[in-house]
Amino acid sequence: MSRQALDELKQQISLLDYLQGHDWRPARTLRRGRLMGLCPLHEDHEPSFLVDPQRNLFYCYGCGRGGDVIRFAELYHQVKFPQALILLRQWLGLPPLLRETTEFYRVQLHRRSEAVDYLYQRGIRSTELIEHLRIGSAPGGCLRGWLTQLGYSRLALREAGLVTAAGYDTYMHRVVFPLEANLYGRSISASAPPHRFLPGSKGGLYAWDQVRQYPEVILVEGLFDYAALWQAGFHTVTCSMGTNLNAHQLRQLCDGPRTVYVAFDADTNGSGQKTSRSLASRLTDHGVSARTVSLPEGHDPNSFFAEGGDAHQFQSLLEAAR
Repeated sequence: MSRQALDELKQQISLLDYLQGHDWRPARTLRRGRLMGLCPLHEDHEPSFLVDPQRNLFYCYGCGRGGDVIRFAELYHQVKFPQALILLRQWLGLPPLLRETTEFYRVQLHRRSEAVDYLYQRGIRSTELIEHLRIGSAPGGCLRGWLTQLGYSRLALREAGLVTAAGYDTYMHRVVFPLEANLYGRSISASAPPHRFLPGSKGGLYAWDQVRQYPEVILVEGLFDYAALWQAGFHTVTCSMGTNLNAHQLRQLCDGPRTVYVAFDADTNGSGQKTSRSLASRLTDHGVSARTVSLPEGHDPNSFFAEGGDAHQFQSLLEAAR
C-alpha cells in the first residue's frame, strides 16, 4: 500500500471512533480537547491512556506505547502491520456487510431442516430464543452470489473473511450467530472444525448492553450455554466465547459493582473448574464480587438443560456458588 493510500485510510478512520467502537470510554477531558482514560492495551487501574482526537494519536503513560490508529490496531488485535490494515478496512465496511450476511443466513435457517434439527438436538427449541439470538444457517455455496448481486466486490468479501481465496463461502454447513462485529459459526458436520469466527477480534461480552445494568450476572463460555440459560428464564446471562477473556471483556465485567457467577464447563479433567476459580480470583482483585458455579462433572450449562436439568435445579447451583 502506498503512503498516499495509508494517509487516506487514517483520514477515513477517526482514532476516537475506532476506540469507542471497541468500548473505550474517556474518564476525563484535558486541555485542547485531549482525552484520558483507562488503557485498552493492558490491565490499567488508573487512567493513563491519552488520546488526541485532533492529531488522531494516542499514548499510554502506563505501558509506554503510542501511535496512530494503525499502530493501535496492531497492538490491540496483536497482529502485524498488513493484517492491521485489513482489519481497519474491514471495520470501515463491515457493519452493512455483516447486516446483509446475517439477514441472508436468517432466511436460510427456515429453508434448511438440518440446521433446525441440529438446534433442536442442542436443546434450542424456542422460536423467541432463535429470534432473540438472530440465529441463521450457512449452507455454503450461495452467500457469495447473493452479496455480489448486492454490489459487494469479491475483494471486500475476501477481506471480510466471508469468502476464501479460492472463491468459496467460508461458512459451510454451520449454524451462525451474529456478534457485535463478527460472526460465530458452529459446524453441523462432525468432519469440520467445530468453531469458526471471522478474522479479527471476537469482540466484547455477548449481549453485554442488555445485562450490564443488573446487580448479578451469569458468565458462561459458549453461545449454546447462553441459549440454554436464556431459554430457561435466566436473562441476566452473558457469554465470553471461550475461557480466556480478553482485556475488553474483563473491563466490562469490572465496569461497576455487581456479582458475577462464573458458570464455565465442569470438564472431567478439572480444567474448566480451575479456569473458573482463576477468573473469579482476578475479578475479586478488581473489586468485583465473583462466585464459581459447580455444575455436575462433565456438564456445561447447555448439556445440563439438554439432558433434563431445569431452572429450579440451576437456581440451586447459583445459590450454592462460592
